[in-house]
Amino acid sequence: MKVTTRHAFAAFGVAAGLSGTFAFAQTQATRLRGTIERVDGSAVTVKSRDGSEVKVELPKDAMVVGVVKSSLAEVKQGSFVGVTGMPQPDGTQRALEVHIFPEAMRGTGEGHRPWDLRPQSTMTNASVEQTVSSVNGQMLTVKYKDGEKKIVVPPETPIVTYAPGDRSELKPGVKVFVNGAEKQPDGSFKAARINYGKDGLTPPM
Repeated sequence: MKVTTRHAFAAFGVAAGLSGTFAFAQTQATRLRGTIERVDGSAVTVKSRDGSEVKVELPKDAMVVGVVKSSLAEVKQGSFVGVTGMPQPDGTQRALEVHIFPEAMRGTGEGHRPWDLRPQSTMTNASVEQTVSSVNGQMLTVKYKDGEKKIVVPPETPIVTYAPGDRSELKPGVKVFVNGAEKQPDGSFKAARINYGKDGLTPPM
């Protein structure tokens, strides 16, 4: 990794640690998912997954974070990951998606909480204690400060990681995810962070 990239991730990690609106750090935040329809200065208009359009104002210091495709081979013992899952009858979680955090973002949003990707879905941000192959895919044992979970990752599960982003890549057609957006009196939103899919990727959040 080039020095400039390392420095970008270091700054990226510090900003994530200071920001209360990180993608997984809150449980009661307004979350927006959709496709950019247009860009007007510091504001982007997003067509959400329910078909409505929302305007999101991004302050000058807003974090712009790229979401890029990765693979399960990159998930190793000690990796810090975020997993959206569905509770199973046997007490395990079935992964809907796995996010691999860069080392600079280790510890962000650590814990297990409800999530809204699907009804009854959950989010677990934790360190991988063990990974073994199972009949249904890969089995991850992850530990966080208040406990641990066993998570089955089916072969078709989307696996992504993060990269420093650039506002110039926020263009019509790009898929985005915003968490912690503050609703304004005029019905628009203001956000300190936006995640976008690089190279046509839809952020699986």
